[in-house]
Amino acid sequence: MRVHHLNCGTMRPFGGRLVNEGGGVLGPARMVCHCLLVETERGLVLVDTGLGVPDVTTHVEHLERSWLRLTRPVLDVAETAAAQIKRLGYRTEDVQHIVLTHLDRDHAGGLPDFPQAQVHVHDVEYQAMLRSPEPSRYLGHQWQHGPKWNVHGSAGGERWFGFEAVRHLPGLPPEILLVPLVGHTRGHTGVAVRRPDGRWLLHAGDAYFYHGEMADSPHCTPVLRHFQNRAQEDGPQRRRNQDRLHDLVTAHRSEIDVFCAHDPIEFERHLRAESTVDK
Repeated sequence: MRVHHLNCGTMRPFGGRLVNEGGGVLGPARMVCHCLLVETERGLVLVDTGLGVPDVTTHVEHLERSWLRLTRPVLDVAETAAAQIKRLGYRTEDVQHIVLTHLDRDHAGGLPDFPQAQVHVHDVEYQAMLRSPEPSRYLGHQWQHGPKWNVHGSAGGERWFGFEAVRHLPGLPPEILLVPLVGHTRGHTGVAVRRPDGRWLLHAGDAYFYHGEMADSPHCTPVLRHFQNRAQEDGPQRRRNQDRLHDLVTAHRSEIDVFCAHDPIEFERHLRAESTVDK
């Protein structure tokens, strides 16, 4: 099983070092949409999709003006998961499964590019999308093609490094797990992937936003701290899960590599590690 790290959507919000902790205050910062492409014996598995081809071409206005102004996405077709998968020598049809941390636009936007895939999502997140209690959060055009939803409840499951209700996903190898990390959204999850060397990767989605939050002395930049508070659906639960992630990193640094969806430092670190493995 091989894991590729993909940036499926660069964003350039204003704020400079108030976002990235570097450079000036007035210049653009940089954020990414960190996704995973996992090669398995059962086909390709995509963990989150970033922005899709329609999002950056024909349906840009559907992303909503306020979000576009805030995040200032690059909107480059070459960054879409579909384009990157083709550059790796695969077809989009080779993606058999998509596992989503949650259904925000910059995590689920690529769903229309893979209509054949089984889409795995937490039941609470799926129900929140159906009820649309946050209409500005869930964008219906990203699933109007009728995805093949595979919805997973929180009852049962197993324990994984202290986290409860962790689910094995039907049709996927046991090395890929759904790890509940509620707070940013109502059904937010992490996705754990065990590499061939035995070390785990944990894609924590938007459970945190800045690499410093997992440091020995946790800290976050002002803009990202404010955004996390503004975007959360359950603040106490989000902070509790963030603390648990920090404890996980501290106690199991040699066994688990935790990263979030939008931090460019974490993304580039994994990209360098992937390049080293390739050599």
